[in-house]
Amino acid sequence: MTPLEALLTHLIDYAGLYPPAALGLPAVIENYERYLNSRDSWILNRLVLPAARLNELALAPDWRITLLVDSEPGRLPPQIETLETKSAERFSLPTYCEVPLDQITDAYAKVRTGGLTPEAIPSSAVMAEFLHQAAARRTAFKATAGLHHPIRASHALTYASDSPCATMHGFVNVFAAAALAWQGMDVETLTAMLDEPDSARFQFDDDHLRWRRFALSTEQILAARRDFAHSFGSCSFEEPLQDLRNLGWLR
Repeated sequence: MTPLEALLTHLIDYAGLYPPAALGLPAVIENYERYLNSRDSWILNRLVLPAARLNELALAPDWRITLLVDSEPGRLPPQIETLETKSAERFSLPTYCEVPLDQITDAYAKVRTGGLTPEAIPSSAVMAEFLHQAAARRTAFKATAGLHHPIRASHALTYASDSPCATMHGFVNVFAAAALAWQGMDVETLTAMLDEPDSARFQFDDDHLRWRRFALSTEQILAARRDFAHSFGSCSFEEPLQDLRNLGWLR
């Protein structure tokens, strides 16, 4: 496995029901099935669904789902692997909690990395502090919102013609910084990596991801992804992949 493959494997939770895509459920399921059977399926992680829509579906055996809940959902089909909530409570399955880190004890964290307005995007300093603190606490996380592009840059925040534009975090920046944080890197360096706008500064060779004077081995990236930086939710699966192809990182 290459460093890029270690960084990207099962990275994207497909959340097509949610803004800015906000697709209907039939379109989301059609897309998810297509992605599962595509050459890029190794990058796909779970399908994001709200608990209220679960009874509208006949779940296929190969689906993997993360379910948004407000409370303990009770007995669930085996395709439901994880839960997500805005409370600090861990439920009967591994749970991502969208609450401050210091409220989390035996669950995972969920961090919001963007949104539909510029004000919804946390600064690199705030993100770096989150990564540093989560790594120090050994609290694994997933990210949600705003990570449609691999490298930090200014983009439209929605698909509307009059969409506001803002500088968005790059998912390569965020997950490479998470791998550095897992190795104990300081907040200043993490902030600089999150702020990096030049894709050429990220070099993927056979054994390492290199950025400036720092290097992460394939094994270090794998460990960080397995134990710390799990995935990110995106309403688009195709947009991130097209950007990776445009950079020459993905065929």
